[in-house]
Amino acid sequence: MTQFPPNASPNSWTTDRVDPLPDPVTHAEFYDGVPFRRGLAWIFDMVLIALITAIIVPFTAFTALFFLPFLFLCVGFCYRTVSLTRSSATPGMRLMAVELRNRDGRPLEFGEAFLHTLGYTISIGMVVPQVISVALMMVTARGQGLTDYVLGTVALNRASRY
Repeated sequence: MTQFPPNASPNSWTTDRVDPLPDPVTHAEFYDGVPFRRGLAWIFDMVLIALITAIIVPFTAFTALFFLPFLFLCVGFCYRTVSLTRSSATPGMRLMAVELRNRDGRPLEFGEAFLHTLGYTISIGMVVPQVISVALMMVTARGQGLTDYVLGTVALNRASRY
């Protein structure tokens, strides 16, 4: 029988925490090849963000060329936040059959998607966090980058829908 500390209810405290995310040892198929496919997804997403940015530029009477890096950053931020909120994956990640899950094993909600994108944007803007993020993806059992590690998110192979 589980012993609860004084003044604690069974719903507020437990000795057994079940991790809702797949174990990388017993369910390695969820993590198989994810870092590589995540890299390919990143390339696809960057090309798509560049195309969207290029489409926007003429609508600004080409004045956006003066602040093109900032526009690219804003388009990328919105692109990632919206796509992670809608389907817990960017279009590139969907193409590569990868999706993000939060620490509870559920798809990302807006706040989590926003924080994940913010963490990604900060880490990609500086060399050291980006190197740490890539290194973590290569050495951690779940292939988590720096932002994933901080937020508790994980990239998984998407389950077949058929």
